[in-house]
Amino acid sequence: MRILLLLLPFLVPGPSSQDPSTNPDTAPVIVTSFKWARDRKPIENAVSVVVPPAPAVTAADKNFERQKRVNASAGDRDPNADTVDSRSAELDRIVQESREAQPVEGVTYTVKVQNGSGKLIQNIFWEYQFKETANPANLTRRQFLCSARINPDKGKDLQVFSLSGPSDVVNVKSLTKARADQFQEGVMINRVEYADGSSWQRKDWNVNDLKLVPKARSETRNLPMCRSL
Repeated sequence: MRILLLLLPFLVPGPSSQDPSTNPDTAPVIVTSFKWARDRKPIENAVSVVVPPAPAVTAADKNFERQKRVNASAGDRDPNADTVDSRSAELDRIVQESREAQPVEGVTYTVKVQNGSGKLIQNIFWEYQFKETANPANLTRRQFLCSARINPDKGKDLQVFSLSGPSDVVNVKSLTKARADQFQEGVMINRVEYADGSSWQRKDWNVNDLKLVPKARSETRNLPMCRSL
């Protein structure tokens, strides 16, 4: 009994290392859940939609619909098809269909975060990590930048579609396992930028190592909330 009483003081928990206010090395954004799923989405196309002109009404139009059920044979051609406007509209339709984006195979990454700081968040740099269970040295990192305004103590769901999946190369042993057992998954917060101009950054990560960041920052203003880096 005396030994138990002597050990009790050492069992009293201290301050939690998950509290950003007590540990500057801990990310001020708390990840509450994360997942990924195979998905198909169209790639955005910048070409505007072409609206073809309405075909001109000809004298033959007035008689065509009236007489075709009685006199026309099955092979008669619609007179509209021979007008300049109709031909132009058909060409515009063909060009437009060739420009339309087709769905592509990819992955949708989703993470739910909580702002654990007392500041308004402007941008979040984060990554989804895949460590292959059959080969732990094979670590894949999919990095993203999200322009998300998150108030203090509030949460937000961040979602991004990427053409890159868990890993480009896997061990043969992994192919025999279920998808859930192929990788150890996790999410890391790399950098947080606040609306007041200040920022927090993970010690072993440097934003300057990402050459595409300046471009991604500018594009995020006009495109979806999150972009791949």
